Amino acid sequence: MSVRAETIIRIIEGLAPKNLAMNWDNVGLQLGNPAQEVKRILITLDLTESVLNQAEELGVEMIITHHPLFWEKINRLNYNTFIGKAVSRLIKSDIVVYSAHTNLDIAAGGINDYLAKTLNLEGIEPLEITAEDSLFKIVVFVPKDYLEQVREALAAAGAGWLGNYSHCSFQAQGIGTFKPLAGANPFLGEVGQLEYVEEYRLETIVPQNLLNRAVKAMLKAHPYEEVAYDIYPLKNEGVKHGLGRIGYLSVPLTLQELSQQVKSVLGVPVLRVCGDLDKLVKKVAVCGGSGMGTIKDVLLKGADLLLTGDIKYHDAQDALAQGIALIDAGHFPTENIFIPVLVEYLNQKLSEEGKRVEVFQAKLADPFIYV
Repeated sequence: MSVRAETIIRIIEGLAPKNLAMNWDNVGLQLGNPAQEVKRILITLDLTESVLNQAEELGVEMIITHHPLFWEKINRLNYNTFIGKAVSRLIKSDIVVYSAHTNLDIAAGGINDYLAKTLNLEGIEPLEITAEDSLFKIVVFVPKDYLEQVREALAAAGAGWLGNYSHCSFQAQGIGTFKPLAGANPFLGEVGQLEYVEEYRLETIVPQNLLNRAVKAMLKAHPYEEVAYDIYPLKNEGVKHGLGRIGYLSVPLTLQELSQQVKSVLGVPVLRVCGDLDKLVKKVAVCGGSGMGTIKDVLLKGADLLLTGDIKYHDAQDALAQGIALIDAGHFPTENIFIPVLVEYLNQKLSEEGKRVEVFQAKLADPFIYV
């Protein structure tokens, strides 16, 4: 059984909505037809020549990457360059390429959430706030026998979720009236007759990025030919999203002890560490990949340490001068740890929808070796 690439994209964006991505980023469909039928998918951190070889050997129709295939606007394609050769091969093999980058870094349940949880941090929250959900209230009028059906459809689409609670809503009973006119096909009543129907006013809230999905689900579950509903913008504070995560170790560790834990969790042979190895660390900030851009927030939020990759010499000196310890575990290890999680997520969601698609994890190594 195959599915369209757009189905896979919908599932990925259910975890990492495109609107979460940073403005400079290039996320989403990179190459190919969203209507392409897909039986096999390869998931990778980067699209390299080795990954291309694997894709062709496996016969996949879709590749999902973390780092975008195209970082900048392309004015020309030279087949003597890697990107030119890659695009040529992908087109010839009819392979769709999709990238989820900073949106996957920022998303709840994404890379940085996972990295923080692997260190068993508590009280985890975003490090650098980049966006806040606008909230809307949906009010719909439902005949009593369909109240639970519509409520469940809204909840499944992401409406009515508050913190650790789902299905949050309010209902009030009343009488609805309507008169079907010529050409109508009423679920209840007869054409030309004014109807009085026992209905419930059902209301709930939904973030803006899920609003259209929730409305579509509500309309599909509702029995009426013409559904009466209202949508109101709210001033309530929405869920905050951001790069990196910050939280607390349940028991303080020395920098030396935490470094050993990071090596074990990430499976790396060596780390670059800045700071007094005997310093006690309690409040920890993490940012997978290249995260020194979050250092101001690390300082403002009082973290003892930042775990990230790609730390430059002068940035390290500045952090040390401000009393912040650093662990540079590398760009690749702090992000590639999430690829198996993404494979598992996609398999689970496809299984829930009754779809049979093979999902593979690319064999990819850190470009840096230690000698």
